Amino acid sequence: MSIAPAPNNNAPAVQTFALTRVYGPMVALNALNLTVNRGDLFGFIGSNGAGKTTTLRILATFLAPSSGTAQVLGHDVARDADAVRHVIGYMPDFFGVYKDMEVTEYLDFFGACYKSPSSQREKTVNDVLELVGLSEKKGALIGALSRGMQQRLGLARVLIHDPQVLLLDEPASGLDPRARIEMMAILEELQKMGKTVIISSHILSAVGRVFWVKIIGDETRAVELLKARPEINQVEHTEGRLKVTLNDHEIDPGCVAETLVHGGVKLIGLEEEELGLEEVFMRVTRGETQ
Repeated sequence: MSIAPAPNNNAPAVQTFALTRVYGPMVALNALNLTVNRGDLFGFIGSNGAGKTTTLRILATFLAPSSGTAQVLGHDVARDADAVRHVIGYMPDFFGVYKDMEVTEYLDFFGACYKSPSSQREKTVNDVLELVGLSEKKGALIGALSRGMQQRLGLARVLIHDPQVLLLDEPASGLDPRARIEMMAILEELQKMGKTVIISSHILSAVGRVFWVKIIGDETRAVELLKARPEINQVEHTEGRLKVTLNDHEIDPGCVAETLVHGGVKLIGLEEEELGLEEVFMRVTRGETQ
């Protein structure tokens, strides 16, 4: 069994200096300086072709930088690739699944690839399936799983060797709004466990949608009612109003009004915040080719 090297406890989870990757005349990544601290849930947000996947592939040691440096937990991705591979879990946008295998067989196979002792693999497989909410599907064929379940299975595979840093390329790709909410909840739980989670996404709408809510009545009860809804990510009381952030841009804001009215709270105003992250991004990158 291979033994993972001890990480540099003083180093950030990820650090890059002037990280650059070129393909002939095309510059895919241009002098990126980046620091991601341990325990962060960090998102690369940008359009297709902006260099998100290139960055993650370099950090995962699948792609060599043309110039500059990148480190994961203090290990250089070019000079110390084996050490990096011990401490990361990488999930590409498109990953292969063996559709005729059962879920547990698939994870056991990858556990063996990571040289996990056979006596421990069954428990490890059960643990990661519980974490991603697939315990009831352990005997199912992978081909019978929905797209969202296959994405969660891919995440379980990434977790099979208990990595400290997760590199997830478009983990919400192809998922419906509900499945995206479930995926983000899992990633937030992993962050609470102390893992560093780095995700890329071109789905700007998945970041959130903010509404200002005016009510008459018990504001504390209104906050409690709204926080109980899975579609709602955050509720803040500020300036005599409630600031409500939905998990996904595609969620119907009617869920806010419905929750308050059914809870006996009188709603007198619901207004969407005009300038969100998506509009800011479009303004900043307007006219640029990415």
